[in-house]
Amino acid sequence: MAHDRVDPVKVALLSDCYLPRLGGIEVQTHDLARALVGIGHEVEVFTATPGPQSERHGAVTVVDGIRVHRLAARMPWELPVNPRAPRELRRRLAGGAFDVVHVQTGVVSPFAWDATRVALGLRLPTAMTWHCMLASATPLFRAARFVGWWAKRGVAMSAVSDVAAAPLRGLVGPAAVVGVLPNGIDVERWSVGAVERRPGPLRLVTAMRLAARKRPTALVELVAEAEHQAGPGSLTLTILGDGPDRPKVERLVRERSLGWVSLPGRVSRDALRERYAASDVYLSPARLESFGIAALEARTVGLPVIGRKGSGVGEFVTHGTNGFVVDGDPAMSAVIARLARDPAEVARLRDWNVTHPPAQAWGSVAARAVDEYERATALVHR
Repeated sequence: MAHDRVDPVKVALLSDCYLPRLGGIEVQTHDLARALVGIGHEVEVFTATPGPQSERHGAVTVVDGIRVHRLAARMPWELPVNPRAPRELRRRLAGGAFDVVHVQTGVVSPFAWDATRVALGLRLPTAMTWHCMLASATPLFRAARFVGWWAKRGVAMSAVSDVAAAPLRGLVGPAAVVGVLPNGIDVERWSVGAVERRPGPLRLVTAMRLAARKRPTALVELVAEAEHQAGPGSLTLTILGDGPDRPKVERLVRERSLGWVSLPGRVSRDALRERYAASDVYLSPARLESFGIAALEARTVGLPVIGRKGSGVGEFVTHGTNGFVVDGDPAMSAVIARLARDPAEVARLRDWNVTHPPAQAWGSVAARAVDEYERATALVHR
């Protein structure tokens, strides 16, 4: 139940990764902190990520008015790992008068998991949000049993989408609830309103880390098939982002003579918004996408999104209404080719997105987070 007015709570947000590192969980944790403060709550962040000036060993920095405890150690490649953090974290949580702890976790999150054990030891109400798809790791978590044990101890479990929550529900059993606490979006920041489309090829865009899990080479292949179906000059593809698979993607583009593919690299959030506004359709080819924040950003700008069934994209894309959710690469190629031949359909989908803001606006998501905090409080006091 969301509330119009709630008593202020003091929240400790805990995440292995945080700004100045850039990634989905880092930006989402930061934006959640700001959203909670915006509706009257007090928030402090605890992280194993060094500060912008390499602050660590418990130093406190301030990011957008929010205190960030940098419990980072000097590690190779700046890994957000600190096995000595629990003792100092326990001291700060015990003395900080926090009402609730909110842990942000992925498949491997040693700092977040240490923080969970510390919070439970202090009997602090604890909420935990999973930002990942467990997929093939599920048997390992089942064997380790600690997720189920945390749920029995009163941790209020949630995930960023229903598909990400499904394996967790299997781990914690029928006696525990796994809620859905989606990622949020600043609708006003990302909305651009109606945009007049210039004639020309269908302009496809995506933003991703160029790594195997995101399937950038498979994306190029399936778009090449769509271009073959729709005809030469029917489309262009812009891939925003960087990562270890960039050389593979560049080699594929070069070997296949795909001059309609561009790779501008990583761009700022403001530049990303402008790139989306100048495009027609957003592509999300990853199978193991727990939510898809970049796709939600593009959808908020107005772009129809084409994503995969079984991914978190289905949380904000309704097939045939404001995008498409397909069951494989051939189906994605076919939809792209069809849209390349039918600009009126693209305009219809975009108009729906522009006139129907997404439900994941930060005001709504922050209220749902507070509901999770109330659930955590009730669980620890039962």
